[in-house]
Amino acid sequence: MANERTFLAWIRTSIAIMAFGFVVEKFALFVKQISYFLRKETVLPSRGYSSIFGIFLVALGALMGILAFIRYKKVERQIDEDAYQPSLILDILLAISILAIGIFLIIYLIHSV
Repeated sequence: MANERTFLAWIRTSIAIMAFGFVVEKFALFVKQISYFLRKETVLPSRGYSSIFGIFLVALGALMGILAFIRYKKVERQIDEDAYQPSLILDILLAISILAIGIFLIIYLIHSV
């Protein structure tokens, strides 16, 4: 049961990361449209960092969901065989992802001031 709860927690985390990426992407589109209407230009501005970052977050969330399922099945098999060995791959991926998101947001905020 603990394995299933852990799997569901990872799935919730991956969905949250994908949702955050979607919001970032749509906010970038909103900012582009506002700048278009305020400047009265005929050409929309090119994709910015926030758009790329949003797409990256959606892909990262999907990857985490797949890795969570692989980890769930691996742990389930180990529990059945009574040979559980902890694995840190998904934990390290999440930690690195959070660090990368934080660094990007700090850089983005510094450049927007």
